[in-house]
Amino acid sequence: MYGTLFQNSFYIGNTFNFILYGVELMLYFNTMEAYLEKKSERLNRPSDKLYMIFSTMLLFQITVFVATQSILAQEMWIINPGYPGGAAAYYATHVSAWYQTMGVSASVLMQLTSDGLLINRCYTVWCGSYRAIIVPCCLWTASLVVGIIELITTGSPNGDFYEGLAARVGLVYFSLTIGLNVITTCLICGRIMFYARRMRHHLGPEVSKTYFTALTIIVESALPYTLFGIAFLVSFGLESDTSILFLSLYGMFTCISPQMLILRVVRRRAWSIGTAQLKPATALVFATSSTAAPQITSETEIGSAVI
Repeated sequence: MYGTLFQNSFYIGNTFNFILYGVELMLYFNTMEAYLEKKSERLNRPSDKLYMIFSTMLLFQITVFVATQSILAQEMWIINPGYPGGAAAYYATHVSAWYQTMGVSASVLMQLTSDGLLINRCYTVWCGSYRAIIVPCCLWTASLVVGIIELITTGSPNGDFYEGLAARVGLVYFSLTIGLNVITTCLICGRIMFYARRMRHHLGPEVSKTYFTALTIIVESALPYTLFGIAFLVSFGLESDTSILFLSLYGMFTCISPQMLILRVVRRRAWSIGTAQLKPATALVFATSSTAAPQITSETEIGSAVI
């Protein structure tokens, strides 16, 4: 463990961290700009302010995660290149350093908040059905408890995220949270695809494409977040040295995927409960007059939604 492949994966992961951190900053400032525009036009909703607070929390947490990963790399490769046993020994000795514990804490908190948002979106897409989120809520509660245990085990003296008790607890924790991601993503994707097919049947493919696109499914379901989570869980369970690379990608999309979703919400393009109530109906209204010839008028009602 912590050999050449691990260190190369750590280096590549840190490189992706900085690239994706720039993407997160762009999304964050675009979200704030959209919020201020709606506010100036008096079109903002009370929930928008909560989303802004949520976005700021995500940015702070991902900043802590990226910074702590970078500090460890700097200490290991730049400041202490002659450490006895080399970089691998330095990593094994300092993997439970205080700043690493702070980074893990920020990561766990970020996952819990992002999963909470995903559950909220699942509730919205399923038209406010509590039955759709019973299992995700149970998994979220379990991941909260196991996440606290994970922080205790990794932060204890000689605690190692990749070995021993901390690794076993971590495997349970990530199984719970990524299982939650898979379930909510499948529920959201299935619901959107169901309504896309329904609209295609009633209104035709052209109208359906306007409201239901691949981008809608990817963003609404936080699909990249779930896919990178699965990749990390598999590599972590197999004790692969590449797991730290997938951990970096998973950690970054824990922030980026919710931020993309929040941006769509603020711009009024996200799915709402009213979207699923989009029902076509055609009614014929007959008007008669005793002094004039009968007139026939037709009214066509088509529900509207903003996605």
